[in-house]
Amino acid sequence: MFEKGEDNKNIKKEEKKTADNSWSVISLAWELGYTISVPIIVLALLGRILDKKWETAPWMMLLGIFISIIVTTYLVYKKTEKIIKGE
Repeated sequence: MFEKGEDNKNIKKEEKKTADNSWSVISLAWELGYTISVPIIVLALLGRILDKKWETAPWMMLLGIFISIIVTTYLVYKKTEKIIKGE
């Protein structure tokens, strides 16, 4: 009789753990989406504005995109490192 009750508790713990993991994955995907998109949008727009001001199209926009790729790579690396360490 105790075994059945313990089994139910274990099943509920597993279900809760699975639900928590699902939200963790969704949260991580959402965070990585912003980590990737925000620098690209901001720096590309800044480059576009500078291109119009200095009449250097498309060089400043391309420079902004290049810098955003570097920034994004660093931020994703740091996030991955943090996940691997389990923090």
